[in-house]
Amino acid sequence: MANAALFIATVLIWGTTWIAIAMQVGPVPVLVSVFYRFAVAAVILVAILVVMRQLKLPALRDQPFILAQALCLFSLNFICFYNAAASIPSGLISVIFSLATIYNAVNARLFFGDRITGRTLLAAALGATGLLLLFGQDVIVDFDMGTLKGIGLAALGTLFFSLGNMASRRNSAVGISPLTANAWGMTYGAIILLFLIAVTQTPIVAPPSITYLAALLYLSAIGSVIGFTTYLMLVSRIGSSRAAYATVLFPIVALSLSTVFEGYHWSGLGLVGLALTLLGNVVIFARPLARRPPQSDARLPAGG
Repeated sequence: MANAALFIATVLIWGTTWIAIAMQVGPVPVLVSVFYRFAVAAVILVAILVVMRQLKLPALRDQPFILAQALCLFSLNFICFYNAAASIPSGLISVIFSLATIYNAVNARLFFGDRITGRTLLAAALGATGLLLLFGQDVIVDFDMGTLKGIGLAALGTLFFSLGNMASRRNSAVGISPLTANAWGMTYGAIILLFLIAVTQTPIVAPPSITYLAALLYLSAIGSVIGFTTYLMLVSRIGSSRAAYATVLFPIVALSLSTVFEGYHWSGLGLVGLALTLLGNVVIFARPLARRPPQSDARLPAGG
């Protein structure tokens, strides 16, 4: 029951964050928007842990992995996603993000020795075909460079997200709770983003509207503090590959919102492409067919 509640919460929260990200794209530079998000989230989560007297400093040997989690989950991946949102609809970013199931299967093999099955290869083929149908008109027929850039950034952001999953899996394995890892990871992520803002001399622009501020608060408190906590709790309880199954359902929520708020127009090929992409994710988690038990000797013809 607890796993189901965590799963549903993750799907509903992260299925809605993509449209909130799109609401932040505009007058505020991407680095600043992502910094605002994780600075606010870090303050909220650290304050909660302080009040609960649960704030613990991870050991020095664990700090590189907390930093890796910060880089991959709380900074670099969202720099990619926010920039992608300027080129393609937010719902389509969620479709690309749903391929995290495949990224996780491959990375779990590379980092933890988990076996890659033929099912994973089939899922990858279905996902790639689905994305080709979704974006083929823009990229191949009309050659829209903006769309191609958006796809590339969303795919890179998903890779960073998957690598962050591997860091989180390692941190959970050594006994660091998701809340502790998130609190320090978001803090480090905000510091990293502030450093990038200073190095690139990006101007810090104040939130320009109530809509932007509402999206920021939603992404910080709900999307980051609660969403990442429920997701990484799933990772620690059921593993990175099965936890990533939640991403299969994100596009259904995100594309519905994109249709209403961004005017995303569906096509026949787009629907087929979405179906294939989602099917590719589902294939990874399909239960293998049970093998038929061998016949007993009593059923065999009697010998002479």
